[in-house]
Amino acid sequence: MTSADTSVALCGIVEWGVASRPFPGESESGDLHVVAPFEGGVLLGVIDGLGHGAEAAHAARRGARVLSDAPSQPVRRLIEHCHVAMRGSRGAVMTIAVLDAKHDRLTWTAIGNVEGALWRAKSDNDPIREAVVPRGGVVGYQLPSVRETVLPIARGDVLILATDGIGHDFVLDSPLKRPAQGHAHDLLDRYGKDSDDALVLVVRYLGRSL
Repeated sequence: MTSADTSVALCGIVEWGVASRPFPGESESGDLHVVAPFEGGVLLGVIDGLGHGAEAAHAARRGARVLSDAPSQPVRRLIEHCHVAMRGSRGAVMTIAVLDAKHDRLTWTAIGNVEGALWRAKSDNDPIREAVVPRGGVVGYQLPSVRETVLPIARGDVLILATDGIGHDFVLDSPLKRPAQGHAHDLLDRYGKDSDDALVLVVRYLGRSL
């Protein structure tokens, strides 16, 4: 089974699409996404509950509620709140990113192996693709010190967040000339694994001008 949300623009800041599927034989996925706007920005998150099935989904939903309820809080504080909310569950790995449209700035952090890749729309940018640097740990169980990375972001740049149910080679396919939703579907079809839940979130930054 494959599920997806229609690409949308949020407050003129982003266009986004998501595609996901659960582990074969399961009715729900432990991989969840969050796209939560706030004044002047939008919070993006992908959460991978450990394992798969109902217990993994339960852990991921705890984190998703935290992110959805307070998207304007600092990235570090959000991770810490998720850690508290997920205690007693299986825990999860996650990557979250905040797009600040007032300052054209991206702040992101990763705990565990949810991959994040930022594609630069302008060809004169070096490097054209940047990756989030994850820290080992499990939110809800063993949380390392949280480190944020802040990057400039420009209109047309594309951010992709993917769980480990998506093969790493997804980073080789440029999303720059593709609709966000179509690219999310293609990545799931091409790189999705049958050995785990899988989810990929594709977000194009539109900036403040729309």
